[in-house]
Amino acid sequence: MSFTRLLVPTYIQMLGRLSAWLEKAQAQRPDDAEALLSARLAPDMFPLATQIRFACRQAQEAVFRLKGEAFPESSNILLEEGRNAGDHPGSIADAQARIAETIDLLNALSATALDIEPETAIAHALPAGITFDLTTEQFARDWALPQFYFHVMTAYAILRAGGTELGKTDYVAHMLPYVRPGTMPGA
Repeated sequence: MSFTRLLVPTYIQMLGRLSAWLEKAQAQRPDDAEALLSARLAPDMFPLATQIRFACRQAQEAVFRLKGEAFPESSNILLEEGRNAGDHPGSIADAQARIAETIDLLNALSATALDIEPETAIAHALPAGITFDLTTEQFARDWALPQFYFHVMTAYAILRAGGTELGKTDYVAHMLPYVRPGTMPGA
């Protein structure tokens, strides 16, 4: 199993989508798009600014955990920004910069950078004191991808709920190159 081929393209394409959704929000709501960064789906959920930073952090976390490296200070700063984004959401330009930094990190990886044995043990500790004992395959499948998608989808839902016109095509735009010619509606 190639964790690099599984995770890296997934992270890059979905972070690219997230960036495009923010661009749409700015284009559609030039006077109040920044306010969306403080929007939440529910009072007990993190705001859009946090969802963006946590999506980036999830992608970075997978890279450093699978490489067996400590998180660099920039990744820890990203985590703290996310935790504090309710009070300090930053700007859309800040969010775009975090997305771009994460995509650059992913693009800089070698084709086999994350490829380790699927049965390699990973102890994944959470801030609340819970520790998961996982294999690398379980980590990628059961934590890294679902957590990343949770934050990306929550960002999508906040943008939609906030009035940004997004549809399924915006979410799955990365699939368009795979469309069989002549099978698109209206083609």
